[in-house]
Amino acid sequence: MPLFETKGENMVEISASLLKVKKEDAIHTMYNLETAKINYFHIDVMDGKFVENNNLELMKDYALTASHISNLGLDVHLMVKNIEEIADDYLMLEPQIVTFHIEASKTEERTKNIIEEIKNNGSRVGIAISPDTKIEEVINYLPFIHLVLVMTVVPGKGGQKLIPETLDKVRKLKEYINKNNIDIDIEVDGGINNITSKQAIESGANILVVGNYLTSAEDLKEAVNKLK
Repeated sequence: MPLFETKGENMVEISASLLKVKKEDAIHTMYNLETAKINYFHIDVMDGKFVENNNLELMKDYALTASHISNLGLDVHLMVKNIEEIADDYLMLEPQIVTFHIEASKTEERTKNIIEEIKNNGSRVGIAISPDTKIEEVINYLPFIHLVLVMTVVPGKGGQKLIPETLDKVRKLKEYINKNNIDIDIEVDGGINNITSKQAIESGANILVVGNYLTSAEDLKEAVNKLK
């Protein structure tokens, strides 16, 4: 599949978060997730500065492992202040997607430079927005990126419940991109399960980041099918 191939209107993809996976279970879990036909491994990268937790070493290890044992794409979510340096660590692994936070890049010039750097390395580029950030903050960048990640929980911690109001932003974003005929993915991250996945999809999301619901499922294939 070409790197930047567009997806059908109704195709929903699953990006499985490895955030809460124990290190001793990582390889087994990755294998089971791929067998269950997820689409990406979601790598939640945290620096202890932009968010409270720091898992830089563990996530780099998971990304390296996944890139060696699997053909699935890496969906790298950078919850970090030093975007450029940490992005470089992952771009060498040829991830499918690299997403950074608009709250961390701050200035228009820096945001555009990061977008170009990621694209020039052959990855799709996404911009993430936290629950308190308005959609308007990313509107001007939509023609230049491939994905908007709408955080449906506060970034940095797993196991939170979806904040219902964040789906209003998904709907607003979907209406805008339809009206302006922009080809872009909408990804949601946080509190996604078999119930909230339906709400997110109906709101306009087509990529679902899922953590606890998958890693705690007795039947992974059934869980993935329910999500889609």
